[in-house]
Amino acid sequence: MIEWSEQHLAIRDAFRRFVEAEIKPNLEELEHGDTPPYRVLRKMFETFGIGAMQLDRFQRQLEREKSGGAEQKPSDAARSLSFEAATDAAAMQILPIIELCHYCPGMVTAMGVSVALTAGAIRSRGTVAQKEKFVPQLLTMEKVGAWAITEPGSGSDAFGSMKSTARRDGDQYVLNGNKTFITNGPYADTIVFICKLDEGNDPRDRKVLSFILDRGMPGLTQSKPLRKMGLHSSPTGELFLDDVRVGKDRLIGEKEDPAARSGAKATFNTERAGVVAMALGIVEQCLALCVEYAKTRVQFGRPIGEFQLIQEKLAGMEVARMNLQNIVFQQIERAALGKPMSLAEASAGKLYSARAAMSVALEAVQLFGGNGYMAEFQVEQLCRDAKVLQIYAGTDEIQISQIARSLLAD
Repeated sequence: MIEWSEQHLAIRDAFRRFVEAEIKPNLEELEHGDTPPYRVLRKMFETFGIGAMQLDRFQRQLEREKSGGAEQKPSDAARSLSFEAATDAAAMQILPIIELCHYCPGMVTAMGVSVALTAGAIRSRGTVAQKEKFVPQLLTMEKVGAWAITEPGSGSDAFGSMKSTARRDGDQYVLNGNKTFITNGPYADTIVFICKLDEGNDPRDRKVLSFILDRGMPGLTQSKPLRKMGLHSSPTGELFLDDVRVGKDRLIGEKEDPAARSGAKATFNTERAGVVAMALGIVEQCLALCVEYAKTRVQFGRPIGEFQLIQEKLAGMEVARMNLQNIVFQQIERAALGKPMSLAEASAGKLYSARAAMSVALEAVQLFGGNGYMAEFQVEQLCRDAKVLQIYAGTDEIQISQIARSLLAD
């Protein structure tokens, strides 16, 4: 795949019109007001039938599982469609991310954590009953989901430093702990809470378990949104659990499966792959804003676009845009062929994409000069938003370590 098809461009343009009509005029309130992003996201899902499509795929998967059929692998799903149809389906998932990131990268984070991470965790390892109960409302964004792994003292060492615990008490579990930097945390209706099973053993040897929690459970406190540098349209908060009691039906899979740790790692793969499309959206918008500014901003009697140093910045942005777009094309084609990236490949894509987005956004601010430092000009917001791509879903340093370990293991 070397370019967007006519069908892809039609999908892109439809999303672009939605974003410019529903998000651009309300950007100030979404970014700096008290308006959560969920109403707009739900409208987008309804307008384009996103929730209905996801729900249909989920129901078909569930029916196969109920009838005793094996879970359909991505490769099997891809083979059931023509290549063109499969690429259209993959593009339908990626294009909204790119278009939303022209104005509100935070909305992508809020949407992705709810639909891909929270629903995905239950969908991949939950029982049939758990899937039926929790997944449909998350896929349509009728309910907001949160995936809670990070703790105040853990950061990159998510498992090694994890202190949140589950303790058996008869046929129930008692959960305690504190999670922070949780996307959708303040408003989440459904929470996947990741902790360690405390059997009186060394914390380093404890099993990692995941539980499904509901807003309002006794002992569960969800903080107000935290103030942060960027992604203001993505509410972030803390969770506090004080002797929250749950039955075995809330344990994902209803068994103390050591694979829960690898399941959490697989979720990082999904996050890292999504960063590429986010970075492309940010870079596309920075480039478009800079090209227009370079044409119209006059200094020393000439449009600044005539100066070679400005041209160098624009050329570098275009190179980054082309590289990011090619990675996105590769992701779409892989999805169509049922060949997902390995964790190391996803890490490589995230590392490059996050650095490219940050570099381009900083250059955009520099090109705009004093105006670029002002909130009135959008490059200021995009620069703040781009920085988190180098931090969440694993820092740049963690991506480097993951890539290097994969290379050295060969």
